[in-house]
Amino acid sequence: MALLVAICGAVGLFSYASMDVFLTKQLDTQLDEASHRASVFGRPSPGDSGGRTDPLEARGQGIGTLNARILGGAVSRAGFLAGDATRKSLSPDDDHVLLGLTPNGVPVDRTLSAGGYRLTAGRTPYGDVIVTGLPLAEKQNTLASLVWTMVVVSAGGLIVIGLAGTALIRRTMKPLEQLSEVATKVSRLPLDAGEVALAVRVPASAAHRGTEVGGVGYALNQMLDNVSNALEARQLSEMRVRQFVADASHELRTPLTAIRGYTELMRMTEQFTPDGEKSLARVQSQSERMTTLVEDLLLLARLDEGQPLKLSEVDLTQLAIETVSDEKVMAPDHVWQLELPEEPVVVRGDSAQLHQVLANLLSNARKHTGAGTTVVTGVMRSADGSAVVTVTDNGDGIPPQFMNKVFSRFARADAARKNPAATTAPTSRSAISRSPWAPAPATTATTAEGTSGLGLSIVQAIVAAHGGTVEVTSRPGRTEFAVRLPTSPPVT
Repeated sequence: MALLVAICGAVGLFSYASMDVFLTKQLDTQLDEASHRASVFGRPSPGDSGGRTDPLEARGQGIGTLNARILGGAVSRAGFLAGDATRKSLSPDDDHVLLGLTPNGVPVDRTLSAGGYRLTAGRTPYGDVIVTGLPLAEKQNTLASLVWTMVVVSAGGLIVIGLAGTALIRRTMKPLEQLSEVATKVSRLPLDAGEVALAVRVPASAAHRGTEVGGVGYALNQMLDNVSNALEARQLSEMRVRQFVADASHELRTPLTAIRGYTELMRMTEQFTPDGEKSLARVQSQSERMTTLVEDLLLLARLDEGQPLKLSEVDLTQLAIETVSDEKVMAPDHVWQLELPEEPVVVRGDSAQLHQVLANLLSNARKHTGAGTTVVTGVMRSADGSAVVTVTDNGDGIPPQFMNKVFSRFARADAARKNPAATTAPTSRSAISRSPWAPAPATTATTAEGTSGLGLSIVQAIVAAHGGTVEVTSRPGRTEFAVRLPTSPPVT
Protein backbone atom coordinates (compact mmCIF):
# COMPACT_ATOMS: atom_id res chain seq x y z
CA MET A 1 0.00 0.00 0.00
CA ALA A 2 2.83 2.42 0.78
CA LEU A 3 4.32 1.65 -2.64
CA LEU A 4 1.01 2.42 -4.34
CA VAL A 5 0.78 5.71 -2.46
CA ALA A 6 4.31 6.59 -3.55
CA ILE A 7 3.50 5.72 -7.16
CA CYS A 8 0.32 7.79 -7.11
CA GLY A 9 2.24 10.68 -5.58
CA ALA A 10 4.96 10.45 -8.22
CA VAL A 11 2.38 10.32 -11.03
CA GLY A 12 0.57 13.29 -9.53
CA LEU A 13 3.73 15.37 -9.27
CA PHE A 14 4.73 14.50 -12.83
CA SER A 15 1.27 15.33 -14.15
CA TYR A 16 1.20 18.61 -12.24
CA ALA A 17 4.63 19.64 -13.51
CA SER A 18 3.77 18.66 -17.10
CA MET A 19 0.49 20.53 -17.01
CA ASP A 20 2.17 23.60 -15.47
CA VAL A 21 4.77 23.65 -18.25
CA PHE A 22 2.12 23.19 -20.93
CA LEU A 23 -0.16 25.89 -19.57
CA THR A 24 2.75 28.30 -19.09
CA LYS A 25 3.91 27.77 -22.66
CA GLN A 26 0.37 28.24 -23.92
CA LEU A 27 -0.02 31.39 -21.85
CA ASP A 28 3.30 32.76 -23.12
CA THR A 29 2.18 32.21 -26.70
CA GLN A 30 -1.03 34.11 -26.07
CA LEU A 31 0.93 36.80 -24.23
CA ASP A 32 3.31 37.22 -27.14
CA GLU A 33 0.42 37.63 -29.56
CA ALA A 34 -1.33 40.14 -27.29
CA SER A 35 1.91 42.08 -26.89
CA HIS A 36 2.39 42.20 -30.66
CA ARG A 37 -1.14 43.50 -31.19
CA ALA A 38 -0.67 46.16 -28.53
CA SER A 39 2.64 47.33 -30.01
CA VAL A 40 1.25 47.55 -33.53
CA PHE A 41 -1.93 49.29 -32.42
CA GLY A 42 -0.04 51.75 -30.27
CA ARG A 43 2.23 52.87 -33.13
CA PRO A 44 1.75 56.63 -33.70
CA SER A 45 0.47 57.73 -37.07
CA PRO A 46 2.95 59.41 -39.47
CA GLY A 47 3.11 63.13 -38.76
CA ASP A 48 1.03 62.70 -35.63
CA SER A 49 2.75 64.50 -32.78
CA GLY A 50 -0.22 64.16 -30.53
CA GLY A 51 -0.95 61.62 -27.85
CA ARG A 52 -0.58 57.89 -28.26
CA THR A 53 -3.54 55.56 -28.67
CA ASP A 54 -4.50 53.19 -25.88
CA PRO A 55 -2.95 49.77 -26.66
CA LEU A 56 -5.75 48.11 -24.71
CA GLU A 57 -8.13 49.13 -27.50
CA ALA A 58 -6.31 46.94 -29.99
CA ARG A 59 -8.52 44.51 -31.84
CA GLY A 60 -8.47 40.96 -30.46
CA GLN A 61 -7.51 41.74 -26.87
CA GLY A 62 -9.40 39.36 -24.57
CA ILE A 63 -11.05 39.74 -21.19
CA GLY A 64 -8.46 40.24 -18.46
CA THR A 65 -5.75 41.52 -20.81
CA LEU A 66 -3.55 44.19 -19.23
CA ASN A 67 -1.71 46.94 -21.16
CA ALA A 68 0.34 49.90 -20.14
CA ARG A 69 2.59 52.34 -21.89
CA ILE A 70 5.82 53.59 -20.31
CA LEU A 71 7.10 56.77 -21.82
CA GLY A 72 9.81 58.92 -20.34
CA GLY A 73 9.95 56.82 -17.19
CA ALA A 74 6.27 57.32 -16.45
CA VAL A 75 3.38 54.92 -16.75
CA SER A 76 0.43 55.98 -18.82
CA ARG A 77 -2.77 54.35 -19.90
CA ALA A 78 -2.34 51.38 -17.47
CA GLY A 79 -5.43 49.25 -17.25
CA PHE A 80 -7.08 45.92 -18.00
CA LEU A 81 -10.31 44.64 -19.49
CA ALA A 82 -12.77 43.60 -16.79
CA GLY A 83 -15.28 40.81 -17.13
CA ASP A 84 -17.87 43.14 -18.58
CA ALA A 85 -15.37 44.23 -21.31
CA THR A 86 -14.96 47.68 -19.74
CA ARG A 87 -11.60 49.22 -19.09
CA LYS A 88 -10.38 49.25 -15.47
CA SER A 89 -7.40 51.30 -14.34
CA LEU A 90 -4.60 49.94 -12.21
CA SER A 91 -3.76 51.38 -8.83
CA PRO A 92 -0.76 53.71 -8.38
CA ASP A 93 1.04 50.90 -6.47
CA ASP A 94 0.97 48.79 -9.59
CA ASP A 95 2.99 51.46 -11.44
CA HIS A 96 6.04 50.60 -9.36
CA VAL A 97 5.70 46.95 -10.38
CA LEU A 98 5.38 47.86 -14.05
CA LEU A 99 8.33 50.26 -13.96
CA GLY A 100 10.45 47.49 -12.43
CA LEU A 101 10.02 45.27 -15.50
CA THR A 102 12.96 44.86 -17.88
CA PRO A 103 11.90 45.56 -21.48
CA ASN A 104 13.49 42.44 -22.93
CA GLY A 105 10.32 40.55 -23.88
CA VAL A 106 10.83 37.79 -21.28
CA PRO A 107 7.57 36.86 -19.49
CA VAL A 108 7.51 37.06 -15.69
CA ASP A 109 4.88 36.45 -13.00
CA ARG A 110 3.85 39.39 -10.82
CA THR A 111 1.08 40.07 -8.34
CA LEU A 112 -0.93 43.25 -8.95
CA SER A 113 -4.00 44.77 -7.36
CA ALA A 114 -6.11 42.96 -9.96
CA GLY A 115 -4.52 39.59 -9.12
CA GLY A 116 -1.70 37.44 -10.46
CA TYR A 117 -0.50 38.28 -13.98
CA ARG A 118 1.97 36.99 -16.51
CA LEU A 119 3.70 40.18 -17.74
CA THR A 120 6.07 41.03 -20.54
CA ALA A 121 7.61 44.40 -21.46
CA GLY A 122 9.01 45.21 -24.86
CA ARG A 123 10.52 48.38 -26.37
CA THR A 124 8.86 49.46 -29.60
CA PRO A 125 10.68 50.87 -32.62
CA TYR A 126 9.17 54.26 -31.87
CA GLY A 127 10.74 54.33 -28.38
CA ASP A 128 7.83 53.46 -26.13
CA VAL A 129 7.78 50.52 -23.73
CA ILE A 130 4.56 48.52 -24.02
CA VAL A 131 3.66 46.30 -21.08
CA THR A 132 1.24 43.46 -21.76
CA GLY A 133 -0.14 40.97 -19.28
CA LEU A 134 -2.54 38.06 -19.08
CA PRO A 135 -4.18 36.84 -15.85
CA LEU A 136 -2.85 33.67 -14.13
CA ALA A 137 -6.22 32.82 -12.63
CA GLU A 138 -7.27 30.46 -15.43
CA LYS A 139 -3.96 28.61 -15.30
CA GLN A 140 -4.10 28.36 -11.52
CA ASN A 141 -7.71 27.16 -11.62
CA THR A 142 -6.78 24.49 -14.15
CA LEU A 143 -3.88 23.30 -11.99
CA ALA A 144 -6.07 23.30 -8.88
CA SER A 145 -8.68 21.23 -10.71
CA LEU A 146 -5.96 18.84 -11.80
CA VAL A 147 -4.71 18.49 -8.21
CA TRP A 148 -8.19 17.77 -6.86
CA THR A 149 -8.87 15.33 -9.69
CA MET A 150 -5.61 13.49 -9.01
CA VAL A 151 -6.27 13.39 -5.27
CA VAL A 152 -9.83 12.10 -5.64
CA VAL A 153 -8.95 9.56 -8.33
CA SER A 154 -5.84 8.38 -6.47
CA ALA A 155 -7.66 8.12 -3.14
CA GLY A 156 -10.55 6.24 -4.75
CA GLY A 157 -8.14 3.96 -6.56
CA LEU A 158 -6.17 3.28 -3.41
CA ILE A 159 -9.34 2.50 -1.48
CA VAL A 160 -10.59 0.13 -4.17
CA ILE A 161 -7.18 -1.52 -4.51
CA GLY A 162 -6.84 -1.72 -0.72
CA LEU A 163 -10.23 -3.39 -0.30
CA ALA A 164 -9.65 -5.73 -3.21
CA GLY A 165 -6.14 -6.53 -1.99
CA THR A 166 -7.38 -7.16 1.54
CA ALA A 167 -10.08 -9.52 0.29
CA LEU A 168 -7.63 -11.32 -1.96
CA ILE A 169 -4.98 -11.60 0.75
CA ARG A 170 -7.50 -12.88 3.30
CA ARG A 171 -8.75 -15.43 0.84
CA THR A 172 -5.20 -16.48 0.06
CA MET A 173 -4.17 -16.53 3.74
CA LYS A 174 -7.23 -18.43 4.96
CA PRO A 175 -5.48 -21.81 4.59
CA LEU A 176 -2.56 -20.44 6.62
CA GLU A 177 -5.00 -19.38 9.34
CA GLN A 178 -6.35 -22.92 9.37
CA LEU A 179 -2.81 -24.27 9.67
CA SER A 180 -2.11 -21.86 12.50
CA GLU A 181 -5.32 -22.88 14.28
CA VAL A 182 -4.42 -26.56 14.04
CA ALA A 183 -0.85 -25.93 15.26
CA THR A 184 -2.18 -23.87 18.18
CA LYS A 185 -4.62 -26.61 19.22
CA VAL A 186 -1.87 -29.23 19.07
CA SER A 187 0.47 -27.03 21.13
CA ARG A 188 -2.14 -26.92 23.90
CA LEU A 189 -2.56 -30.69 24.12
CA PRO A 190 -0.91 -32.46 27.10
CA LEU A 191 1.44 -34.69 25.14
CA ASP A 192 3.90 -35.42 27.93
CA ALA A 193 2.06 -38.35 29.52
CA GLY A 194 -1.12 -40.34 29.51
CA GLU A 195 -3.43 -41.25 26.66
CA VAL A 196 -3.50 -38.49 24.05
CA ALA A 197 -6.20 -38.22 21.38
CA LEU A 198 -4.43 -36.36 18.59
CA ALA A 199 -7.46 -36.03 16.31
CA VAL A 200 -6.80 -32.46 15.11
CA ARG A 201 -5.97 -32.23 11.40
CA VAL A 202 -5.73 -29.57 8.71
CA PRO A 203 -8.93 -29.52 6.56
CA ALA A 204 -8.63 -31.23 3.17
CA SER A 205 -9.24 -27.90 1.40
CA ALA A 206 -6.00 -26.57 2.87
CA ALA A 207 -3.98 -29.77 2.65
CA HIS A 208 -3.58 -30.49 -1.06
CA ARG A 209 -0.28 -30.43 -2.90
CA GLY A 210 -1.44 -28.12 -5.69
CA THR A 211 -0.27 -24.95 -3.92
CA GLU A 212 2.56 -23.96 -1.61
CA VAL A 213 0.20 -23.48 1.34
CA GLY A 214 -1.59 -26.73 0.54
CA GLY A 215 1.76 -28.51 0.50
CA VAL A 216 2.53 -27.19 3.97
CA GLY A 217 -0.89 -28.34 5.21
CA TYR A 218 -0.37 -31.79 3.72
CA ALA A 219 3.07 -32.06 5.33
CA LEU A 220 1.62 -30.95 8.68
CA ASN A 221 -1.05 -33.65 8.50
CA GLN A 222 1.60 -36.24 7.70
CA MET A 223 3.63 -35.08 10.69
CA LEU A 224 0.57 -35.20 12.97
CA ASP A 225 -0.19 -38.73 11.78
CA ASN A 226 3.37 -39.77 12.61
CA VAL A 227 3.23 -38.10 16.01
CA SER A 228 -0.15 -39.68 16.74
CA ASN A 229 1.18 -43.14 15.90
CA ALA A 230 4.23 -42.53 18.09
CA LEU A 231 2.05 -41.39 20.99
CA GLU A 232 -0.17 -44.43 20.63
CA ALA A 233 2.89 -46.69 20.63
CA ARG A 234 4.27 -44.89 23.69
CA GLN A 235 0.93 -45.19 25.48
CA LEU A 236 0.73 -48.88 24.67
CA SER A 237 4.28 -49.39 25.95
CA GLU A 238 3.51 -47.45 29.14
CA MET A 239 0.36 -49.46 29.72
CA ARG A 240 2.30 -52.70 29.31
CA VAL A 241 4.95 -51.53 31.75
CA ARG A 242 2.31 -50.39 34.24
CA GLN A 243 0.46 -53.64 33.91
CA PHE A 244 3.69 -55.57 34.39
CA VAL A 245 4.59 -53.55 37.49
CA ALA A 246 1.09 -53.99 38.89
CA ASP A 247 1.06 -57.73 38.18
CA ALA A 248 4.58 -58.20 39.49
CA SER A 249 3.84 -56.23 42.63
CA HIS A 250 0.65 -58.16 43.20
CA GLU A 251 2.37 -61.50 42.67
CA LEU A 252 5.28 -60.60 44.94
CA ARG A 253 3.01 -59.81 47.88
CA THR A 254 2.24 -63.48 48.51
CA PRO A 255 5.84 -64.84 48.66
CA LEU A 256 6.96 -61.81 50.67
CA THR A 257 4.16 -62.41 53.15
CA ALA A 258 5.19 -66.04 53.35
CA ILE A 259 8.84 -65.11 53.94
CA ARG A 260 7.88 -62.75 56.74
CA GLY A 261 5.52 -65.33 58.27
CA TYR A 262 8.06 -68.14 58.21
CA THR A 263 10.73 -65.81 59.58
CA GLU A 264 8.50 -64.93 62.52
CA LEU A 265 7.66 -68.62 63.02
CA MET A 266 11.34 -69.63 63.03
CA ARG A 267 12.23 -66.94 65.54
CA MET A 268 9.50 -68.16 67.86
CA THR A 269 10.08 -71.93 67.49
CA GLU A 270 13.78 -72.41 66.74
CA GLN A 271 16.95 -71.71 68.63
CA PHE A 272 19.71 -69.81 66.80
CA THR A 273 23.20 -68.70 67.57
CA PRO A 274 23.74 -64.93 67.92
CA ASP A 275 24.98 -64.78 64.35
CA GLY A 276 21.96 -66.73 63.21
CA GLU A 277 19.67 -64.33 65.07
CA LYS A 278 21.32 -61.41 63.27
CA SER A 279 20.99 -63.09 59.91
CA LEU A 280 17.34 -63.92 60.55
CA ALA A 281 16.72 -60.32 61.63
CA ARG A 282 18.29 -59.14 58.38
CA VAL A 283 16.02 -61.45 56.40
CA GLN A 284 12.99 -60.09 58.21
CA SER A 285 13.99 -56.41 57.83
CA GLN A 286 14.76 -56.82 54.13
CA SER A 287 11.49 -58.64 53.52
CA GLU A 288 9.66 -55.81 55.25
CA ARG A 289 11.56 -53.29 53.14
CA MET A 290 10.74 -55.24 50.00
CA THR A 291 7.09 -55.40 51.01
CA THR A 292 6.98 -51.64 51.43
CA LEU A 293 8.60 -51.14 48.02
CA VAL A 294 6.13 -53.52 46.38
CA GLU A 295 3.19 -51.76 48.02
CA ASP A 296 4.50 -48.39 46.81
CA LEU A 297 4.96 -49.67 43.26
CA LEU A 298 1.48 -51.16 43.28
CA LEU A 299 -0.01 -47.87 44.51
CA LEU A 300 1.81 -45.89 41.81
CA ALA A 301 0.61 -48.33 39.15
CA ARG A 302 -2.97 -47.91 40.34
CA LEU A 303 -2.63 -44.13 40.37
CA ASP A 304 -1.18 -44.18 36.85
CA GLU A 305 -4.14 -46.24 35.68
CA GLY A 306 -6.43 -43.52 37.04
CA GLN A 307 -8.42 -45.75 39.34
CA PRO A 308 -11.34 -43.87 40.93
CA LEU A 309 -10.87 -42.35 44.37
CA LYS A 310 -12.89 -43.44 47.40
CA LEU A 311 -14.29 -40.01 48.13
CA SER A 312 -15.51 -38.84 51.50
CA GLU A 313 -15.36 -35.75 53.69
CA VAL A 314 -11.82 -35.51 55.10
CA ASP A 315 -10.93 -33.22 58.00
CA LEU A 316 -7.34 -32.21 57.26
CA THR A 317 -6.84 -30.68 60.71
CA GLN A 318 -7.72 -33.98 62.43
CA LEU A 319 -5.62 -35.86 59.87
CA ALA A 320 -2.63 -33.66 60.67
CA ILE A 321 -3.03 -34.21 64.42
CA GLU A 322 -3.17 -37.99 64.06
CA THR A 323 -0.25 -38.22 61.64
CA VAL A 324 1.99 -35.95 63.70
CA SER A 325 1.14 -37.95 66.81
CA ASP A 326 2.32 -41.12 65.07
CA GLU A 327 5.59 -39.46 64.07
CA LYS A 328 6.20 -38.23 67.63
CA VAL A 329 6.22 -41.83 68.78
CA MET A 330 8.60 -42.89 66.02
CA ALA A 331 11.01 -39.92 66.38
CA PRO A 332 10.91 -38.43 69.89
CA ASP A 333 14.29 -36.78 69.22
CA HIS A 334 12.64 -34.34 66.79
CA VAL A 335 10.56 -31.33 67.74
CA TRP A 336 7.07 -31.69 66.25
CA GLN A 337 4.78 -28.68 66.07
CA LEU A 338 1.30 -28.00 64.70
CA GLU A 339 -0.14 -24.80 63.28
CA LEU A 340 -3.88 -25.33 62.89
CA PRO A 341 -6.80 -22.95 62.34
CA GLU A 342 -9.64 -22.61 64.82
CA GLU A 343 -12.14 -24.05 62.34
CA PRO A 344 -11.68 -27.48 60.72
CA VAL A 345 -10.44 -27.51 57.13
CA VAL A 346 -12.53 -30.11 55.30
CA VAL A 347 -12.07 -31.31 51.72
CA ARG A 348 -13.62 -34.05 49.70
CA GLY A 349 -11.07 -36.75 48.90
CA ASP A 350 -9.71 -40.21 49.56
CA SER A 351 -8.99 -40.33 53.27
CA ALA A 352 -6.45 -43.17 53.10
CA GLN A 353 -4.49 -41.58 50.27
CA LEU A 354 -4.45 -38.12 51.86
CA HIS A 355 -3.21 -39.74 55.06
CA GLN A 356 -0.38 -41.31 53.08
CA VAL A 357 0.50 -37.90 51.57
CA LEU A 358 0.97 -36.36 54.99
CA ALA A 359 2.66 -39.48 56.39
CA ASN A 360 5.18 -39.52 53.52
CA LEU A 361 6.03 -35.84 53.95
CA LEU A 362 6.51 -36.20 57.72
CA SER A 363 8.47 -39.42 57.26
CA ASN A 364 10.63 -37.65 54.72
CA ALA A 365 11.45 -34.92 57.23
CA ARG A 366 11.96 -37.45 60.03
CA LYS A 367 14.32 -39.74 58.15
CA HIS A 368 16.52 -37.10 56.59
CA THR A 369 17.06 -34.51 59.27
CA GLY A 370 19.12 -34.84 62.39
CA ALA A 371 17.99 -35.06 65.98
CA GLY A 372 16.65 -31.82 67.39
CA THR A 373 15.22 -30.66 64.05
CA THR A 374 11.95 -28.81 64.33
CA VAL A 375 9.22 -29.99 61.95
CA VAL A 376 6.13 -27.80 61.68
CA THR A 377 2.90 -29.10 60.12
CA GLY A 378 0.42 -26.42 59.09
CA VAL A 379 -3.13 -26.51 57.74
CA MET A 380 -5.05 -23.49 56.48
CA ARG A 381 -7.67 -22.31 54.03
CA SER A 382 -6.38 -20.02 51.29
CA ALA A 383 -8.16 -16.97 49.90
CA ASP A 384 -9.43 -18.88 46.84
CA GLY A 385 -11.05 -21.53 49.04
CA SER A 386 -8.49 -24.29 48.50
CA ALA A 387 -6.90 -26.14 51.40
CA VAL A 388 -3.16 -25.82 51.98
CA VAL A 389 -1.09 -28.30 54.01
CA THR A 390 2.56 -27.45 54.70
CA VAL A 391 5.41 -29.44 56.25
CA THR A 392 8.38 -27.26 57.16
CA ASP A 393 11.67 -28.19 58.79
CA ASN A 394 14.80 -26.25 59.73
CA GLY A 395 17.27 -28.83 58.42
CA ASP A 396 20.16 -28.37 56.03
CA GLY A 397 18.01 -27.77 52.96
CA ILE A 398 18.13 -29.17 49.44
CA PRO A 399 20.90 -28.13 47.02
CA PRO A 400 19.46 -26.09 44.10
CA GLN A 401 20.85 -28.43 41.45
CA PHE A 402 18.62 -31.24 42.71
CA MET A 403 15.38 -29.32 43.17
CA ASN A 404 14.07 -30.40 39.75
CA LYS A 405 14.54 -34.08 40.70
CA VAL A 406 12.73 -33.99 44.01
CA PHE A 407 9.55 -35.70 42.82
CA SER A 408 11.21 -38.12 40.41
CA ARG A 409 10.74 -41.82 41.04
CA PHE A 410 13.67 -43.58 42.72
CA ALA A 411 15.29 -40.18 43.23
CA ARG A 412 17.79 -40.85 46.01
CA ALA A 413 21.53 -40.95 46.59
CA ASP A 414 23.42 -43.42 44.44
CA ALA A 415 25.30 -44.57 47.53
CA ALA A 416 22.08 -45.97 48.94
CA ARG A 417 21.67 -48.17 45.90
CA LYS A 418 25.14 -49.65 45.94
CA ASN A 419 24.54 -51.79 49.00
CA PRO A 420 20.86 -52.04 49.90
CA ALA A 421 21.58 -55.00 52.17
CA ALA A 422 23.90 -53.06 54.43
CA THR A 423 23.00 -52.97 58.08
CA THR A 424 23.17 -49.21 58.27
CA ALA A 425 22.35 -46.38 55.92
CA PRO A 426 22.96 -42.64 56.08
CA THR A 427 20.07 -40.55 57.31
CA SER A 428 21.31 -37.18 56.13
CA ARG A 429 19.38 -35.38 53.40
CA SER A 430 21.68 -37.00 50.86
CA ALA A 431 19.81 -40.30 51.20
CA ILE A 432 16.26 -39.00 51.08
CA SER A 433 13.79 -39.43 48.31
CA ARG A 434 13.91 -35.71 47.73
CA SER A 435 16.93 -36.00 45.40
CA PRO A 436 20.12 -37.99 44.80
CA TRP A 437 22.81 -35.69 46.07
CA ALA A 438 26.03 -36.90 47.63
CA PRO A 439 25.56 -38.39 51.12
CA ALA A 440 26.90 -36.43 54.03
CA PRO A 441 28.37 -38.17 57.05
CA ALA A 442 25.85 -38.09 59.84
CA THR A 443 23.96 -40.40 62.16
CA THR A 444 22.96 -43.88 61.03
CA ALA A 445 19.75 -45.85 61.08
CA THR A 446 18.71 -49.35 60.24
CA THR A 447 17.91 -50.27 56.73
CA ALA A 448 14.30 -50.57 57.72
CA GLU A 449 14.39 -46.79 57.91
CA GLY A 450 15.96 -46.51 54.45
CA THR A 451 14.16 -45.02 51.48
CA SER A 452 13.10 -46.42 48.13
CA GLY A 453 12.96 -43.02 46.42
CA LEU A 454 9.21 -43.35 45.80
CA GLY A 455 7.78 -41.42 48.74
CA LEU A 456 7.57 -37.98 47.16
CA SER A 457 6.56 -39.33 43.75
CA ILE A 458 3.63 -41.03 45.51
CA VAL A 459 2.78 -37.70 47.15
CA GLN A 460 2.77 -35.95 43.79
CA ALA A 461 0.66 -38.66 42.14
CA ILE A 462 -1.96 -38.67 44.91
CA VAL A 463 -2.19 -34.88 45.00
CA ALA A 464 -2.52 -34.75 41.19
CA ALA A 465 -5.31 -37.35 41.35
CA HIS A 466 -7.14 -34.99 43.71
CA GLY A 467 -6.66 -32.07 41.29
CA GLY A 468 -4.12 -30.35 43.51
CA THR A 469 -0.47 -29.35 43.38
CA VAL A 470 2.58 -29.90 45.55
CA GLU A 471 5.56 -27.55 45.62
CA VAL A 472 8.85 -27.41 47.46
CA THR A 473 11.01 -24.48 48.44
CA SER A 474 14.33 -24.93 50.17
CA ARG A 475 17.26 -23.00 51.50
CA PRO A 476 19.69 -23.76 54.32
CA GLY A 477 17.68 -23.75 57.54
CA ARG A 478 14.23 -23.99 55.92
CA THR A 479 12.65 -26.59 53.65
CA GLU A 480 8.90 -26.46 53.01
CA PHE A 481 6.59 -28.77 51.12
CA ALA A 482 3.22 -27.16 50.34
CA VAL A 483 0.24 -29.24 49.22
CA ARG A 484 -2.71 -27.32 47.75
CA LEU A 485 -5.99 -29.21 47.41
CA PRO A 486 -9.30 -28.04 45.94
CA THR A 487 -12.47 -28.37 47.93
CA SER A 488 -13.54 -31.20 45.62
CA PRO A 489 -11.41 -33.24 43.20
CA PRO A 490 -12.14 -32.91 39.48
CA VAL A 491 -14.69 -35.24 37.95
CA THR A 492 -13.02 -37.88 35.76
